[in-house]
Amino acid sequence: MDLKLKGKIVVVSGSAGKAGSIGESIVNRLADEGAIPVLVDRNSRGFDYVEALQKKGVDSLFVQTDVTDPVQMENAVQKIAEKYGKIDAVINNVGVNDGAGLESSYEDFMNSLKLNVVSYFLLVKYALPYLKKSKGNILNIGSKVALTGQGGTSGYAAAKGGVLGLTREWAVDLIQFGIRSNAIIIAESLTPAYHDWLNTLPDGDVVLKKINKSIPFESRMTSPDEIADTALFIISERSSHTTGQFVFVDGGYVHLDRALINDVD
Repeated sequence: MDLKLKGKIVVVSGSAGKAGSIGESIVNRLADEGAIPVLVDRNSRGFDYVEALQKKGVDSLFVQTDVTDPVQMENAVQKIAEKYGKIDAVINNVGVNDGAGLESSYEDFMNSLKLNVVSYFLLVKYALPYLKKSKGNILNIGSKVALTGQGGTSGYAAAKGGVLGLTREWAVDLIQFGIRSNAIIIAESLTPAYHDWLNTLPDGDVVLKKINKSIPFESRMTSPDEIADTALFIISERSSHTTGQFVFVDGGYVHLDRALINDVD
């Protein structure tokens, strides 16, 4: 199926994570579809990703940015506009489950909000004039923590709840401009960061097995590529009448009957 993304300027925040991360997977899928991925992230590995894409003949841009800084975010959008003159879609992909809980400081809580939800607001705010011109769309990457809770992560949970609220608010706000706004909700995805966390545990293999058992469909985590494929469909014209929706890419983790969980070793 042709997603009709060729030549589309798609800005992806949080896109310079380790190879195999959700953001990096989305960028590569965009390139495969002929879109022009624009990476916005504070990590310098984004330069390497863009260089690798350009060697393959893919037009791409990396703007190294502290996504919590409004001045840097505004400047990032200006640089994108200077090069391409338009923005067709924004994918807000920033997400760090930083463990800012009730015992954390006010500053830690606020920093979690700035990273995990305020950055979404900033990117959309500054990209909005260009999205209006293109009748583009917004996709926010959310988390099941906003709906299920997790414990010990008040900042992240509040931020991801805010992401869902903004998704619906923007869907209402921007209908008049023909702009769609949707969210993907992820439960457990085996990203490099997840691997790193498991490796800090003395019984990481046991923990991974337990987590896999908690996922009804196929007793496995969602892959970053599966999330990326869904993301591309939602921002494409093939999903042209979908707005204000929360799309769960979670193997049934949030909604399905717990009786489906496989307890067999």
